[in-house]
Amino acid sequence: MSKAVIEFKNVNKIYKLFKNDKKRFFGLLFKGVKHTEKRAVDNVSFKINKGESVAVFGKNGAGKSTMLKMITEVVFPTSGEIIVKGRVSALLELTSGFDPEFTGRENIYLKGQILGLKNDEIQKLEPTIIEFSELGEYIDQPVRTYSSGMKARLGFSISVNIEPEILIVDEALSVGDEEFRRKCIKKINELINNENVTLLYVTHATKTAKDFCKRGMVMSMGKLIFDGPIDEAMEIYEKSIKG
Repeated sequence: MSKAVIEFKNVNKIYKLFKNDKKRFFGLLFKGVKHTEKRAVDNVSFKINKGESVAVFGKNGAGKSTMLKMITEVVFPTSGEIIVKGRVSALLELTSGFDPEFTGRENIYLKGQILGLKNDEIQKLEPTIIEFSELGEYIDQPVRTYSSGMKARLGFSISVNIEPEILIVDEALSVGDEEFRRKCIKKINELINNENVTLLYVTHATKTAKDFCKRGMVMSMGKLIFDGPIDEAMEIYEKSIKG
């Protein structure tokens, strides 16, 4: 029997919206400061088992990104419980966690440590990460000298080569040129063909999702409105776009 590696139990996330930065500041210090509330995730429950590949669909503002941020502990739920078991690698903001003054090589160690790896583990993975990134001699230059594409390549290369147990992809496949993008897609396919890797793929591109996933979830206005076979999920999502 497969075990759940991601589980949401009646999860809610409510953001407080203040009129301006001054009121937001006072809202942190005092109760009763006037504000409105936005329920980004509304009583969501689901389980994802080890080795599953699941696509998440939804229009902008549906709650997808908030859900991912809670899985990666960038933000925390207002109520409910989230259980995550395993090393999470998230292809969300590929360049987050980089120090611009460090070289590419030094940033491999920095980001690896943030992701919970020990230095000897990073050392073993370092040649593979550098080779995959195709940065050549630039790997020993400060990251502040990199173009946005070079930084994204390095971020992607670290994220997919740290041997993740849970891989979260948020339409991050537009990395670099067409040849490098194909290489990225091939690498993700290799990872998800490993029964120990669980994929959560958030996208607007239904065709690409079908290449990766057999199960689909559809979010709308913070609610999980469908969870089941990918073809049905695509159909429901496409209908929701049309009206």
